[in-house]
Amino acid sequence: MINDTYKTKIGLLIQETRQARGMTQSQLADSLNTSQSAINRIEKGGQNISLEMLARISEVLSSQIVTLNQSGNLNFRVEGGHSLSGTITVNTSKNAAVALLCASLLNRGTTTLRRVARIEEVNRIIEVLNSVGVKTKWLENNDLEITPPAKLKLDEMNLEAARRTRSIIMFLGPLLHRYKTFKLPYAGGCSLGERTVEPHLNSLKEFGLEVATVTGFYDSTVKQLKPERAIVLSERGDTVTENVLMAAALNDGVTVIRNASPNYMVQDVCFFLEKLGVKIDGIGTTTLTIHGLRDINKNVDYSPSEDPIEAMSFIAAAIVTKSEITITRAPIEFLEIELKTLEDMNFQYDISDEYFAQNGKTRLVDITTKVSNLVAPQDKIHPLPFPGLNIDNLPFFAVIAATAKGQTLIHDWVYENRAIYLLELTKLNADVKLLDPHRVLINGPTKWKPAEVVTPPALRPAVVILLGMLAAPGVSVLRNVYSISRGYEDLANRLNTLGAQITVIRDITE
Repeated sequence: MINDTYKTKIGLLIQETRQARGMTQSQLADSLNTSQSAINRIEKGGQNISLEMLARISEVLSSQIVTLNQSGNLNFRVEGGHSLSGTITVNTSKNAAVALLCASLLNRGTTTLRRVARIEEVNRIIEVLNSVGVKTKWLENNDLEITPPAKLKLDEMNLEAARRTRSIIMFLGPLLHRYKTFKLPYAGGCSLGERTVEPHLNSLKEFGLEVATVTGFYDSTVKQLKPERAIVLSERGDTVTENVLMAAALNDGVTVIRNASPNYMVQDVCFFLEKLGVKIDGIGTTTLTIHGLRDINKNVDYSPSEDPIEAMSFIAAAIVTKSEITITRAPIEFLEIELKTLEDMNFQYDISDEYFAQNGKTRLVDITTKVSNLVAPQDKIHPLPFPGLNIDNLPFFAVIAATAKGQTLIHDWVYENRAIYLLELTKLNADVKLLDPHRVLINGPTKWKPAEVVTPPALRPAVVILLGMLAAPGVSVLRNVYSISRGYEDLANRLNTLGAQITVIRDITE
């Protein structure tokens, strides 16, 4: 007999999984040949549920398996050593989605974002938006409708959700034109070492924002100023560029940003602001000129472009499992250096003609991987600001280098902790040596072996470990995969459509 506490927790898991699949209670009831009222009672923890019914629900909801133990985490059981085949479509960008959710605060009208990635990072921002009075509604095909209130209830902000995402820092730009005083909790997110917010605060000073860092909060005061000169960013960061862009959008004058990031998510924010009526010159370059508006009140819809980091994940999956797969809707402009680096390592692939994303701006292609025997590159692999090799794609080259013949040096000069997480590949029998907090030396090829690993608290290294498990013959377990859920929608099941054998195991705590 399942007690009331477990019934409530199981009901919540069923509800969350159903919603993540885009199913209504009525649709789930029809699939189970029961009533909607029964599903409603189950989800509220008000009805006894048999193990047989749990199994049926798990099947309908695509492999949410419930186990009773102490950890309460989501885990992957991976049967590796299988080749992949078939076609997989790249989802829209995670980093664009969270930035656009923040940018929706600029608009007093209704914003509809098309095909939004339904990931934990997005869920956290939505929870924060809902808590301050913004109404959100999921439509068909993962479209998301966002309707702001006349006045945000900032004092009611969900602090727990806000502290679990670094993206909360991007509320500064939209809010500074709306409120003379406000406060935001410190930003969270991946554990990648010290990531200063000083470039944000220093740049937003030009719009009159003054921030005092009190315990756990950014306490903000705004004097309405207009930038008197070009804003030169001290670092070419993506989120700082987005933050200043959002501040500039409601500055009814001209703002010039120098040393701006021209990366994919920044371009998406620019294209969205253009649909709101903001004129922007220099999109895709390091100098942006923004002709802002005093007020924005417009019903608008926008389709964010596809995610180049997810595309790179699938390329890496194909390489390490020695598989031929086709990856559709890959944003080629943001993958060209990665593909060139792989070509130099003897990676072979076919590529389609270019076509446009739904935003009418981003260039896409289909990539078909070929089984390739890779060799180590002659030079180190390191990231650079766009159009260089993307910092978020760098970790994938660790697992790729582990399959290549020879020695590869990977230099992650941006984050002082992330290279350390790549040492987890040694548990899968990879030869990875840490030279210092920024550099690893990898010798290949690897004779992969299965292992049980606790997921690193950083998104891309976590996926790298999963890819290594796909290559390792036998059964591996990746525990507590929340880091992956932050940035990928239903990754296990999507890889399973290519022939991977990943079982999702949900733990329930007492």
